[in-house]
Amino acid sequence: MATFSVWRGRGGRSVGTRSDIALRFDAAQAVVISSAEELAAMSPGFLHSVSKQFNVDLLAARLCPVLLMDQSVAIFALAEHVGSDQADELARQIIKSGYAPANPARYVLAAPLLLAIARQQITAQSLSSQPGVRLTQSKTALADAFQDLVEWGVRNGASDLHLNVCLREPVSQVKYSLSGRYVAPERFRGMPTSMLVDMLSVAWMDIVGGNGAVFDPMLEQQGSMTRLVDGRDIMLRWASLASDNGPSVCLRLLERETSARLPSLSELGYLDDQVELIKRVMLSEGGAVIFAGTVGSGKSTTLASLIAGIPSHRKVITIEDPVEYLIPHAIQNTVARNLDVAAHQNYAAKLRALKRSAMSDVLLGEIRDEETGRAFMDLAGSGVNIYTTVHAASALLVPERLASDFIGVSRDFLAMPGLLKLLVFQALLPVLCADCALPAHSLYDSSRHAGLGFRTEKQWRVWLGLIHEMFGYPIEGFRVRNLAGCASCARPHLADLNGYAGRTVVAEAIEPELWPEFLQGIRQGDMQACLDSQSPWDPAYSNEMTVSRSALDCAVLKASQGLIDPCDIELRFHAFETERRLRELRPVRRPAVQRHRIVT
Repeated sequence: MATFSVWRGRGGRSVGTRSDIALRFDAAQAVVISSAEELAAMSPGFLHSVSKQFNVDLLAARLCPVLLMDQSVAIFALAEHVGSDQADELARQIIKSGYAPANPARYVLAAPLLLAIARQQITAQSLSSQPGVRLTQSKTALADAFQDLVEWGVRNGASDLHLNVCLREPVSQVKYSLSGRYVAPERFRGMPTSMLVDMLSVAWMDIVGGNGAVFDPMLEQQGSMTRLVDGRDIMLRWASLASDNGPSVCLRLLERETSARLPSLSELGYLDDQVELIKRVMLSEGGAVIFAGTVGSGKSTTLASLIAGIPSHRKVITIEDPVEYLIPHAIQNTVARNLDVAAHQNYAAKLRALKRSAMSDVLLGEIRDEETGRAFMDLAGSGVNIYTTVHAASALLVPERLASDFIGVSRDFLAMPGLLKLLVFQALLPVLCADCALPAHSLYDSSRHAGLGFRTEKQWRVWLGLIHEMFGYPIEGFRVRNLAGCASCARPHLADLNGYAGRTVVAEAIEPELWPEFLQGIRQGDMQACLDSQSPWDPAYSNEMTVSRSALDCAVLKASQGLIDPCDIELRFHAFETERRLRELRPVRRPAVQRHRIVT
């Protein structure tokens, strides 16, 4: 590409004549403008962007048509887009609109400069007064605004920051995942759409391992970056979705401090007997421990906590995309797999090296496609201890998820004795504020629970009676959320979180080797056999609290202790009336031995 110079012939006339642009543009002929000073020195001089006139605002991060002082139109673009099909089509539209193409016709600019021009933050007027100043101030202001969004999320305990761009609207959404709720803080409402797009474009410049040199609203993109908040390193895992309304960017907020202590399984919410089971299973060599759950259910946190507890005399290696938590004594590896790359050679090379590393334990990130499915089969079949996660709706459905066409793990392989060492499903439910939670019978008072007015007093009584009938716990121990909150739990402008104080894990665990009929059901693809092997427990044995109890049963146990609102259990799983009907369809189990008693 040519470097910038002033093209003037004899007598100050510009060299070259205006002519139709060829169908294909040679990118090597584009002229590079590297600063606002060089932009100001153009001849003919630069006036302003005409992106809106040509309806290409969405392409602002890649290319921008600009009007010059001689009324010709040039195309400013990033290096990788200056010769693209989109730039060629824009050139044709310029001619069709009656404008003369500039000579030279196309220029290459850096992303910050291009974006500032496209957004009218740099014009001929601003260049004539203080060239370059507005660009620097604009970029800094956008970076500061993005940092403010991140800091608010970290300081308020958000797990995710959601930036939903609505291109058809003047304002867009800024939301957070807080205590499992999708909330919009008052201070960030009414965010201008143009500002949010510009902010994302500036933020993307700091992305590591991303697909694409610039933020592209019309592509799915992923990557990660690090921000410093109150002296702590926070990793932001970026995932964008190109929706019909505009890009929707989700940023997972993860603390990366080596000094940050991972919570224990008990602190996360696992019951004593579940912790005992997990520790017992980990004593044996070989086989897979798989944690399942939906998006945002805390699987990665639990897995990191588990791996952190492995004795230092065992060699632990992790393969993650990306590394989310820093785990003591573990050799952690980030293997980025871009969305637009079919053959992931780096991932395969890392796995080949892994098998020659003499490790005893492997954390394999998430199993989500054929590539990770093959890696799971290779590692699990080699006899090492493997720990991983998968998206599944219950522990029972983990083998079905792995055997699905999308992942493709062999059923015969999954049914091998000892291969599936432990299957765990977990969900996160909000914990009631201990200072203001109300007794369950307060549901009878409609004035206290206007937001739950879908049941009458009589219906609430029947509802609580159904819970007692199915699970056997005294209703006196149940408590419900106080919608008004109190000084301990209420947050300014976040009424959705009133009455809550954090979240807790509710989990279920299956040790497949102890259930031969379960393994047989996996091999034959017989889901009914798998379901029958894990039928509900007789409520007369509710105090036994066996480890194979379902996650819903675990949630009700915690609700009986006043920790969880039973209404939240229905919202996360299903209605208790639905549970009653499901139980009628399946046989009731009773413990054959006492080895699964809860540890007290």
